[in-house]
Amino acid sequence: MKRLSFILLPLLASPAAAQMPPPVHAQAPAEPNAIPLYPDMKAPKGTTENWVRFGEDLAVRNVTVPTLTPVLPDPAKATGAAVIVAPGGAFMMLAMQHEGWNVARWLADHGVAAFVLKYRLNQTPADDQEAAAYMGQRIAASLRDPNAAPAITEPRATLDALAALKLVRGGADTWGIDPQRVGMIGFSAGAMTTLNAALEGKGADRPSFIGYVYGPMLARDVPGGAPPMFAAIANDDSLFPNPSYALVESWRRARVPVELHAYERGDHGFGTGKPGTTSMGVLPQFLSWLDMHGLLQRSSGQ
Repeated sequence: MKRLSFILLPLLASPAAAQMPPPVHAQAPAEPNAIPLYPDMKAPKGTTENWVRFGEDLAVRNVTVPTLTPVLPDPAKATGAAVIVAPGGAFMMLAMQHEGWNVARWLADHGVAAFVLKYRLNQTPADDQEAAAYMGQRIAASLRDPNAAPAITEPRATLDALAALKLVRGGADTWGIDPQRVGMIGFSAGAMTTLNAALEGKGADRPSFIGYVYGPMLARDVPGGAPPMFAAIANDDSLFPNPSYALVESWRRARVPVELHAYERGDHGFGTGKPGTTSMGVLPQFLSWLDMHGLLQRSSGQ
């Protein structure tokens, strides 16, 4: 499985990074089911999305008009639960296939309605090679202190996540889902976006539950009303060599349910799992966690 995060991280100088294919310019894929989060929003003049392919995986840069793409289960399998999927990419790129569509299809195959969030990003150079160098430099500067939060942020991503939650809940009848069982799962920067939506959303506006996959594990102030969290990371994560699992402890201190899966191997960006490692269990374990919380039980009204 290709791991897009390593393509953006030449600073790691790892064997995996050296073996990754270079980015190749790609045509924007057809996204016939993509729903604009803000119907009246237009791309700023002179801007366009830039799509690239890393081996078999598609990714996008320079997103200025966010969208949400439903990936729905067979009605015979549908549980009524829904998950918004937030790909990562250092807030400068979105690994749409690796951490978005692939995850959404797996969830839909298991009865969970999935919605892939293409959120707004920091701008990068239009040229693919210039963009790769620019992103590598910014990431290197951002991560000099492993005990500090990454310096690259994108507040609009959090706004887009909260808008996506509102949109999904508003369309619950259309999509056959329970508005009380709408959560999020995010990967890397998408995990940070998911976490921010959980901590900054107010009351019913926040996700019902969250999956936090290989995001930074630094402590946060967690309110008592925060949603339950499923957290997963590899202990050999080269991007976030975490000295502790302080974020999990923050959830425990707030007396909010939390589950942690710390895989021995998998590195950063394992997506749905790195073959040959126990990180392959991440989505089945997330599903089992949802089931344990009663989130997969179809209600009588559905």
